Parts: sequence; structure tokens; C-alpha cells
Amino acid sequence: MMFNELMEAVRRELPVKRWEHTLGVMQSAKELAHKYGADPDKAELAGLLHDFCKYWPTERQRLVILESELPNELLNYDKPLWHAPVGAYVVSQEFGIKDEDVLNAIRYHTSGRVGMTLLEKVVCLADYIEPGRVYPEVETIRLLAETSLEKPLIAGFDSTIHYLLTKGEKIYPLTLLSRNALIDEIRDRRMNR
Repeated sequence: MMFNELMEAVRRELPVKRWEHTLGVMQSAKELAHKYGADPDKAELAGLLHDFCKYWPTERQRLVILESELPNELLNYDKPLWHAPVGAYVVSQEFGIKDEDVLNAIRYHTSGRVGMTLLEKVVCLADYIEPGRVYPEVETIRLLAETSLEKPLIAGFDSTIHYLLTKGEKIYPLTLLSRNALIDEIRDRRMNR
């Protein structure tokens, strides 16, 4: 499928505001990729596809989780988390996207994971800082993104965790593990200088 056809397929799945967000993530991911040395084309593609299933009905996402190899434990956590792994699975099946780097960037853009790749960091961070985002910590995270990928991602995960705590929601363990792994990465880098 050509990139323009993919764009149209994604646009049809999203309300206008989320489509604008997607365009912002694509652009931010491409800029971050150029800045930090990731593949800009893969970053743009993952940015385009990252929210493909975001507005699917909960039941439809639940069925994908149950009928695929996705971990059923996802069903025990906040529903907005589901669209990332569901999206990676669906775009692989529907569009034939087989690039594991791109699929993992989609799969982990909400939770992160231990040992995030450069592309995964770029797409996850782009989702936090794209120009249309408005939330209390976004300007701080954007400033941190000027000199690091890890520091703004930690701040982003902190923001997500804080939000879930204030709502009394469960926190997906992978998000905590991702945050801690990024802190370890920064410490290890300092110690090896």
C-alpha cells in the first residue's frame, strides 16, 4: 500500500482532532528522528499508524486482544492503553506492515518498555510533545526534548503515572519498568564517561 493510501485509511478511522494530532506526531517523530539519528521514514510511518485503533469501540479492541497473541493481561488495565498493541497487530494484518521496528514503535508508544529502541523513544516522545498537545507538563517535556530523549520520556511517564493516580486508576507495570529503565540508562551513561 502506498503512503498516501495509508494516510487516507488512517484518516477515515479518526475524528478530525485526532487526525490533526496524528499529523503532529508524524512531523514531530520525523524531526526527532533527524535530531537523534533514528530512521525518519520509519518514524513518520509509525507516527502515522500509532493511533489507528484509538477510536475503535472497546469491545472491538477487546476481541482483537482475545483472538490474537496479545497478552490477555492488557484487559486488566486502563482501556486507552489497549489501542497501541491492538494497533500494531491490526496494521500488521490489514496493511502488511512487517517491519518490527515500526510495529514495536506503535506497540509501545503508550507504555514504553525496558530496552526501548531509538525509534520507540522517538515515536513515544513525539506523541507526548506534538504541537497540538496541551497539558500542564508539556512545555517542560518539550524543553527537555531539545537535549535528550530519555529525560523527557521520564517526565512524560511521570505525567501519565500522576494522571492515573489522581483518577484512581491502575498503573500498567510496563510503564513503571520503562521509566525506571530510562533512569538506569541515564545513570549508566554518566558512569561510563
